[in-house]
Amino acid sequence: MAEKKDISLQTSTISDDLLVNKIYLIRGQKVMIDNDLAELYGVETKQLKRQVRRNMERFPEDFMFELSDGEYHVLRSQIGTLKQGGHSKYPPMAFTEQGVAMLSSVLNSTQAIAVNIQIMRIFTKIRQILMDNTDIRLEIEKIKRSLDNHDKNIGLVFQYLDELNDKIARPPLLPDRERVGFKIGE
Repeated sequence: MAEKKDISLQTSTISDDLLVNKIYLIRGQKVMIDNDLAELYGVETKQLKRQVRRNMERFPEDFMFELSDGEYHVLRSQIGTLKQGGHSKYPPMAFTEQGVAMLSSVLNSTQAIAVNIQIMRIFTKIRQILMDNTDIRLEIEKIKRSLDNHDKNIGLVFQYLDELNDKIARPPLLPDRERVGFKIGE
Protein backbone atom coordinates (compact mmCIF):
# COMPACT_ATOMS: atom_id res chain seq x y z
CA MET A 1 0.00 0.00 0.00
CA ALA A 2 2.86 2.41 0.84
CA GLU A 3 4.31 1.98 -2.67
CA LYS A 4 1.08 3.29 -4.25
CA LYS A 5 1.28 6.44 -2.13
CA ASP A 6 4.86 7.04 -3.30
CA ILE A 7 3.83 6.65 -6.93
CA SER A 8 0.92 9.09 -6.64
CA LEU A 9 3.11 11.64 -4.84
CA GLN A 10 5.73 11.51 -7.57
CA THR A 11 3.18 11.85 -10.35
CA SER A 12 1.73 15.00 -8.89
CA THR A 13 5.11 16.78 -9.12
CA ILE A 14 5.00 16.83 -12.94
CA SER A 15 2.38 19.11 -14.43
CA ASP A 16 0.08 17.84 -17.16
CA ASP A 17 0.96 20.91 -19.24
CA LEU A 18 4.63 19.97 -19.14
CA LEU A 19 3.82 16.47 -20.36
CA VAL A 20 1.49 17.71 -23.10
CA ASN A 21 4.23 20.05 -24.34
CA LYS A 22 6.56 17.06 -24.71
CA ILE A 23 4.20 15.26 -27.11
CA TYR A 24 4.98 15.91 -30.78
CA LEU A 25 3.27 15.00 -34.03
CA ILE A 26 5.77 13.16 -36.23
CA ARG A 27 4.85 10.93 -39.18
CA GLY A 28 1.22 11.52 -38.33
CA GLN A 29 1.63 10.00 -34.86
CA LYS A 30 1.69 11.53 -31.39
CA VAL A 31 5.13 10.69 -29.98
CA MET A 32 7.51 11.51 -27.17
CA ILE A 33 11.26 11.83 -27.70
CA ASP A 34 13.83 9.72 -25.87
CA ASN A 35 15.65 12.58 -24.11
CA ASP A 36 12.36 14.03 -22.79
CA LEU A 37 11.31 10.62 -21.49
CA ALA A 38 14.72 10.02 -19.92
CA GLU A 39 14.49 13.35 -18.13
CA LEU A 40 11.00 12.56 -16.86
CA TYR A 41 12.02 9.07 -15.75
CA GLY A 42 15.13 10.37 -14.00
CA VAL A 43 17.60 8.35 -16.10
CA GLU A 44 20.24 9.29 -18.65
CA THR A 45 19.18 9.24 -22.30
CA LYS A 46 21.95 6.74 -23.13
CA GLN A 47 20.66 4.40 -20.39
CA LEU A 48 17.12 4.59 -21.82
CA LYS A 49 18.41 3.90 -25.34
CA ARG A 50 20.58 1.05 -24.10
CA GLN A 51 17.59 -0.62 -22.41
CA VAL A 52 15.49 -0.19 -25.55
CA ARG A 53 18.23 -1.65 -27.78
CA ARG A 54 18.58 -4.65 -25.41
CA ASN A 55 14.82 -5.24 -25.75
CA MET A 56 14.21 -4.37 -29.43
CA GLU A 57 11.67 -7.19 -29.79
CA ARG A 58 9.39 -5.16 -27.47
CA PHE A 59 9.56 -2.08 -29.72
CA PRO A 60 8.23 -2.72 -33.23
CA GLU A 61 8.07 0.19 -35.70
CA ASP A 62 4.59 1.26 -34.53
CA PHE A 63 5.89 1.54 -30.93
CA MET A 64 9.23 3.27 -31.58
CA PHE A 65 11.17 4.65 -34.52
CA GLU A 66 14.33 6.67 -35.00
CA LEU A 67 13.99 10.13 -36.47
CA SER A 68 15.49 10.88 -39.86
CA ASP A 69 17.96 13.77 -40.15
CA GLY A 70 15.21 15.96 -41.65
CA GLU A 71 12.76 15.13 -38.88
CA TYR A 72 15.44 15.78 -36.28
CA HIS A 73 16.22 19.17 -37.85
CA VAL A 74 12.53 20.15 -37.86
CA LEU A 75 12.16 19.00 -34.25
CA ARG A 76 15.22 21.03 -33.20
CA SER A 77 13.75 24.12 -34.85
CA GLN A 78 10.40 23.56 -33.10
CA ILE A 79 11.92 23.11 -29.67
CA GLY A 80 14.60 25.76 -30.03
CA THR A 81 16.40 24.68 -26.85
CA LEU A 82 18.29 21.73 -28.29
CA LYS A 83 21.93 22.68 -28.80
CA GLN A 84 24.04 21.21 -31.55
CA GLY A 85 26.30 18.55 -30.05
CA GLY A 86 24.50 18.66 -26.72
CA HIS A 87 22.80 15.35 -27.35
CA SER A 88 23.58 11.88 -28.55
CA LYS A 89 25.35 11.42 -31.86
CA TYR A 90 22.63 8.91 -32.72
CA PRO A 91 19.25 10.07 -33.99
CA PRO A 92 16.58 10.45 -31.31
CA MET A 93 14.07 7.70 -30.75
CA ALA A 94 10.41 8.63 -30.95
CA PHE A 95 7.99 6.56 -28.87
CA THR A 96 4.28 6.27 -29.64
CA GLU A 97 1.76 5.80 -26.86
CA GLN A 98 2.27 2.03 -27.00
CA GLY A 99 6.04 2.48 -26.96
CA VAL A 100 5.85 4.69 -23.89
CA ALA A 101 3.72 2.03 -22.20
CA MET A 102 6.29 -0.62 -23.15
CA LEU A 103 9.08 1.48 -21.61
CA SER A 104 7.64 0.84 -18.16
CA SER A 105 8.47 -2.84 -18.56
CA VAL A 106 12.05 -2.02 -19.57
CA LEU A 107 12.74 0.76 -17.04
CA ASN A 108 11.54 -0.68 -13.78
CA SER A 109 12.03 2.16 -11.30
CA THR A 110 9.32 3.62 -9.09
CA GLN A 111 9.69 7.02 -10.76
CA ALA A 112 9.48 5.51 -14.26
CA ILE A 113 6.29 3.67 -13.34
CA ALA A 114 4.72 6.77 -11.76
CA VAL A 115 5.58 9.01 -14.70
CA ASN A 116 4.45 6.35 -17.13
CA ILE A 117 1.02 6.19 -15.50
CA GLN A 118 0.67 9.95 -15.79
CA ILE A 119 1.79 9.93 -19.44
CA MET A 120 -0.76 7.21 -20.26
CA ARG A 121 -3.48 9.35 -18.67
CA ILE A 122 -2.41 12.35 -20.78
CA PHE A 123 -2.49 10.29 -23.98
CA THR A 124 -5.96 9.08 -23.01
CA LYS A 125 -7.14 12.67 -22.43
CA ILE A 126 -5.75 13.76 -25.78
CA ARG A 127 -7.47 10.85 -27.53
CA GLN A 128 -10.77 11.71 -25.78
CA ILE A 129 -10.50 15.37 -26.82
CA LEU A 130 -9.86 14.33 -30.42
CA MET A 131 -12.82 11.94 -30.33
CA ASP A 132 -15.07 14.65 -28.90
CA ASN A 133 -13.98 17.04 -31.65
CA THR A 134 -14.61 14.35 -34.26
CA ASP A 135 -18.11 13.77 -32.90
CA ILE A 136 -18.82 17.50 -33.05
CA ARG A 137 -17.52 17.71 -36.63
CA LEU A 138 -19.72 14.78 -37.65
CA GLU A 139 -22.78 16.45 -36.09
CA ILE A 140 -22.01 19.72 -37.92
CA GLU A 141 -21.67 17.85 -41.23
CA LYS A 142 -24.99 16.10 -40.56
CA ILE A 143 -26.68 19.46 -39.92
CA LYS A 144 -25.12 20.94 -43.09
CA ARG A 145 -26.43 18.04 -45.18
CA SER A 146 -29.86 18.44 -43.61
CA LEU A 147 -29.85 22.19 -44.37
CA ASP A 148 -28.78 21.51 -47.96
CA ASN A 149 -31.72 19.13 -48.31
CA HIS A 150 -34.06 21.72 -46.79
CA ASP A 151 -32.82 24.35 -49.26
CA LYS A 152 -33.41 21.97 -52.16
CA ASN A 153 -36.86 21.05 -50.85
CA ILE A 154 -37.86 24.69 -50.40
CA GLY A 155 -36.66 25.46 -53.93
CA LEU A 156 -38.74 22.55 -55.20
CA VAL A 157 -41.82 23.80 -53.33
CA PHE A 158 -41.46 27.24 -54.93
CA GLN A 159 -41.01 25.63 -58.34
CA TYR A 160 -44.24 23.63 -57.86
CA LEU A 161 -46.06 26.76 -56.67
CA ASP A 162 -44.93 28.64 -59.80
CA GLU A 163 -46.09 25.77 -62.03
CA LEU A 164 -49.39 25.59 -60.16
CA ASN A 165 -49.82 29.35 -60.45
CA ASP A 166 -49.34 29.12 -64.24
CA LYS A 167 -51.97 26.37 -64.54
CA ILE A 168 -54.69 28.08 -62.49
CA ALA A 169 -57.55 29.26 -64.71
CA ARG A 170 -57.89 33.01 -64.53
CA PRO A 171 -61.24 34.75 -64.91
CA PRO A 172 -61.73 36.35 -68.32
CA LEU A 173 -61.03 40.04 -68.46
CA LEU A 174 -64.09 42.21 -68.15
CA PRO A 175 -65.11 44.20 -71.23
CA ASP A 176 -64.18 47.86 -71.34
CA ARG A 177 -66.67 49.94 -69.38
CA GLU A 178 -66.95 53.52 -68.57
CA ARG A 179 -65.35 54.37 -65.34
CA VAL A 180 -67.56 55.48 -62.58
CA GLY A 181 -66.47 58.30 -60.30
CA PHE A 182 -65.71 61.98 -60.19
CA LYS A 183 -63.81 63.52 -63.00
CA ILE A 184 -61.50 66.27 -62.11
CA GLY A 185 -60.84 69.20 -64.30
CA GLU A 186 -63.97 69.25 -66.45
